[in-house]
Amino acid sequence: MLCVVYKSPKLDQTYLYVLRRDDFSAVPEALLKTFGKPMLVTLINLATKSKLAHADIDKVRQQLTEQGFYLQLPPPPEDLLKAHKESQPNKE
Repeated sequence: MLCVVYKSPKLDQTYLYVLRRDDFSAVPEALLKTFGKPMLVTLINLATKSKLAHADIDKVRQQLTEQGFYLQLPPPPEDLLKAHKESQPNKE
């Protein structure tokens, strides 16, 4: 399964995977408007990959098959204050 990956010029670390180059017919208009003009990043043969760097390859394949596109959003920001508080011993 080949797919094409585009990045968003408006949304940092946001990527759109589609089945054919420059074919955004399966992508909702509202999503394309928010995403901005897609900028080509790469073509990937998902059949030869066992994993992707920042996306679950099985979920990517499933969504490409079922809806014709996959939207990769950036990971949530790490809450450093919460992590720090959790690492401290309880003072009661």
